[in-house]
Amino acid sequence: MLVAVAVAGVIAGLAGLSVAVVAHNRVNQVVEECAEVLRRQLQVASGAVDDHALRDLAIVHYDALKEMSGHRSFSLALLNATGDGVVVSSINGRTETRTYAKVVRDGYPLEALSPEESQALRAARLGKGPVVSMDDPLADFGGATARA
Repeated sequence: MLVAVAVAGVIAGLAGLSVAVVAHNRVNQVVEECAEVLRRQLQVASGAVDDHALRDLAIVHYDALKEMSGHRSFSLALLNATGDGVVVSSINGRTETRTYAKVVRDGYPLEALSPEESQALRAARLGKGPVVSMDDPLADFGGATARA
């Protein structure tokens, strides 16, 4: 009985340690991404860059429809240094194409974004473009919901 409790304690300890290591790695990644965002904002504040010129872009290719393969659909984020811009998405099917544009102010969308649009926006804000995949881990800046 005592051995079983000891073994259970060791297993629980190892599980806790592995969770802590994963959390530590994620925290380090988020800190690095925040530092990069701050560095980019300091460039704007110091006047080192034109805050009205498009400077950040990212594109995510994906299969939006089950009938199509080959990553023909895409979402493209285009932002200036202050985070103002647009996310353009093109959903491509066999017989039609739909295109959407959503406004971004101060780095946040004015309406809800799809996961692919959110990924493009995050990648552009972090300067990770031009081409990004949905598998790339990126900071979420508090979610991809629209600002009220």
